[in-house]
Amino acid sequence: MAHKLGITDTTLRDAHQSLLATRMKINDILILAPELDKVGFHSMEVWGGATFDSCMRFLNEDPWERLRKIRKAVTNTKLQMLLRGQNLLGYRHYADDVVEEFCKRSIGNGIDIVRIFDALNDARNVAIAINATKKAGGHAQIAMSYTNSPVHSIEYFIKQSQLFKDMGADSICIKDMSGIIYPYGAYELVKGIKDQVGLPVQLHCHCTSGMAYMSYLKAAEAGCDVIDCAISALGGGSSQPVAESMVATFNGTEFDTGLDLTLLSQIAVLAKEVRSHYAKFDVSDPNVDTNVLKYQIPGGMISNFISQLKEANALDRLPEVLAEVPRVRKDFGYPPLVTPSSQIVGSQAVLNVLTGERYKMVTNEVKAYLSGQYGQPPAPMDPEVIKKVIGDEKRISCRPADLLEPQLLAATKELGHLMESPEDLLSYIVFPQVATTFLKDRLAGKTNVELNMLGGEKSKITYCPI
Repeated sequence: MAHKLGITDTTLRDAHQSLLATRMKINDILILAPELDKVGFHSMEVWGGATFDSCMRFLNEDPWERLRKIRKAVTNTKLQMLLRGQNLLGYRHYADDVVEEFCKRSIGNGIDIVRIFDALNDARNVAIAINATKKAGGHAQIAMSYTNSPVHSIEYFIKQSQLFKDMGADSICIKDMSGIIYPYGAYELVKGIKDQVGLPVQLHCHCTSGMAYMSYLKAAEAGCDVIDCAISALGGGSSQPVAESMVATFNGTEFDTGLDLTLLSQIAVLAKEVRSHYAKFDVSDPNVDTNVLKYQIPGGMISNFISQLKEANALDRLPEVLAEVPRVRKDFGYPPLVTPSSQIVGSQAVLNVLTGERYKMVTNEVKAYLSGQYGQPPAPMDPEVIKKVIGDEKRISCRPADLLEPQLLAATKELGHLMESPEDLLSYIVFPQVATTFLKDRLAGKTNVELNMLGGEKSKITYCPI
């Protein structure tokens, strides 16, 4: 049956996170946002992911104020964000009262669709965010972190989709953060979810392996409702497939997007100019990397490995680290490699290689992961590795956030006079050190220009596509 294919534009979030180290400033965003709003996209992804942290840490911008400005500039298109479930936009779990307030404030400041995911696909870690989003009047889209492993079958993902539907999800996103979904696999999975679960399905891919365009084509044929794309000047490479190419592909077919290719091409000229402002942060590699299919490592992880190994004067050991990643991942119960599990697995692979003995040295995050503090991995973890790392320490089996006390009240007292709004409190809880510095600078009246001159050049963001 014919259906119009929707496109979500990722230019103002994932695209510049993937290609420009999440450095796009609000002034440039506001050049593109009103133009993108004219296109007729299903939605525009403009917030969440690493943008929240980057706003305060590198750009001296208030992420909430950024969202309000974008909402004012975009009057026709739904705005979308990416939320890491109980991790929100940080790298650890936060208390339920914080998750509820964060979802409420995100929607109150202009977000329409909240794309919620958990790195382990542990449904317990997205439950509060789903309920809070719906309570605040938002659309709760659950994103399944896509990966290939002995336990991640088509049936696994269909079963997960049904579980998320039962929990209240309004739509399902297949989140292929590494670009590893095969075209025919995409067809089978989309068709399975559409036939057996019945929710709207969206496919999110990165172009790393070169298969994303073909996967989008097959997904559309299987009944996919929406695909994620970026404008050509910020598409391809480790970003999403190019919007213009996909519009042209489906033009005149039963999946015609109805979008104007001429308008998109005009916006691309603007976007190219904007991209040129960030040449020093431009990490784009236009080359296809099929190694990602073997190691399932997102592009940002490899660049992190290179910088870590350079510091240790051991860059020649990169092949050993790449080979160690799948072994660590198997030991850890095959977590999808997405924030924060990608950092946990990646750092441990580097340590295993550099120390010459597996798990001789481990990070605190690995200890927390193995003790169950991030949730339930998709498969059982290696008992020998657990014993070596945490000994006889008792593992938790409950939902990790059940062990957290409410945080809002205590944090309000801590923040004191630096808090000018409820949103400031949330920024502080999620990123205590970064937000404290930002809020103190704001109080002191330091300008963006002064701050950029003071420290911008020394900053290095750790990118991992999520």
